[in-house]
Parts: sequence; structure tokens; C-alpha cells
Amino acid sequence: MAVAFLDHPRPAAFAHRGGAAHNPENSWPAFEYAVKLGYAYLETDARATSDGVLLAFHDRTLDRVTDASGPVAGMPFSQVGAARIGGQEPIPLIEDLLGTWPELRFNIDLKDAGSITAVARVLRRTQAWDRVCVTSFSGRRLREAIGTLDRPVCMAVTPAAIAAVRYAGVPGRALAARLARSGAQCAQVPRQIATREFIRRAQALGLHVHVWTLNTREAIERALDLGADGVMTDQIGLLRDILTERGQWHPRAGS
Repeated sequence: MAVAFLDHPRPAAFAHRGGAAHNPENSWPAFEYAVKLGYAYLETDARATSDGVLLAFHDRTLDRVTDASGPVAGMPFSQVGAARIGGQEPIPLIEDLLGTWPELRFNIDLKDAGSITAVARVLRRTQAWDRVCVTSFSGRRLREAIGTLDRPVCMAVTPAAIAAVRYAGVPGRALAARLARSGAQCAQVPRQIATREFIRRAQALGLHVHVWTLNTREAIERALDLGADGVMTDQIGLLRDILTERGQWHPRAGS
């Protein structure tokens, strides 16, 4: 069954970390530029501070991309909020992103255990249930999220389910039923997994297939030719150009 998050025309174009090839990843300028280009889907990461504030931030520590250091989960927001991406930009709060662009959809990658309850609180406050897809490399985090969220949201399948689709023969009824019970609606996979056969099997199960993170013309065009339902990229200008050339660019409404 399709969910509101996935009702935009395919293929879906995702600005990975806001479009990290053009501006610092997961920064306000990155997201703003993707919005300017007409992107309907923004991809980001979720980490929670020690007092439960949900950030759009990828790394476990502040060290790589900010002018501060230390583990995000080990400090309160009063400390983390003082850090600046590239020495200049504040770290966005996911709640602020959802509120700033209420017409956009956000793909949210849960990066730590604390982000699970934090994202549930944010969704309760913002009522953005239909505008988010929750994903993670951790099957445990995804299962915990399903049990924590008050309402169904778009969920990506677990790594175990991806393996089952990849190595199974023709997808069986048991796997289809298990995916349906989990609420999973999409498989988000690297290009090595997104073969024609994998895409065919996943789609036969009712899953959308989103491929990450494709940053060259060759890789993007190959995924589209294989029938991928969506592409995630840092090179958001390039992806928009390719989709425009193919007659497949679907900007957000009003852009």
C-alpha cells in the first residue's frame, strides 16, 4: 500500500545531506539550495544530544565538520548548539527543518539509539507523519522505531530484509507478509545491491527502491535505466539536469 511520503511522481530525487557537493553537508545553506533547485525530497541524518534534542547531523562526534569536538550524544544541546559547521553554520534541528518547509518530504536516517525517542517527540509536535521516511543501517533501531512511533510512517526495510530480497528466488508470500506487518515501504540500497534483479524482486513485493549515493552521470543513469524508483545524490545539480534531459524531473509543487 502506497503511503503519502511516496506519492510524488517517480523517480524521486533525494538531496543527500541536503546536497553535500555544493554546500557543507546537513547545513542550512545545503538544504536551502536544494529547495531553490526544486527538490521535493531532502535526505538527512538524525542524532540526539544527551538531553534529547534532535539534530540533522551525520557523525558520532562533532570533530570532522564543526569547529568543536566531542560526542554528540554525550553533551547537552547548550554545548552542541554552540558548534558551527565549517566554523560558520549552526547545526539544524530536524524540527526546524520540518517547520521551515512544510511542503517537503524528509528522509531521516536514525544514527543512534537516542534519536528514536527524539524523532517520535518531534513528529508528535510537528504532526509531520506523512512527510517523513525513517531509515537506518540498524535493524534494531528500525524495529524500536516502529514500536515507539505513535502513528505509521514510511519505513525503510531492515538490512536483513534487503538480504532476503537479494538472495531469495522469487519473493514468497511469507516475506511479503513480514514486510507488510513491519510497515516497510521502500528499500534504500547502495548501487552494488541495486541490480536489475534486485529491483524487480523488491518492486514485486511492493517496495520502492532508492539507490544511494550516486554522484556521477554514469551511476545515476544506470540506476534509472535499471528501473530505480529514486536516486540519492550529493550532486543535486547534476541529478536535476539528468532527470530534466530524460523528461523525469518532478520538482516540488510551486517551485
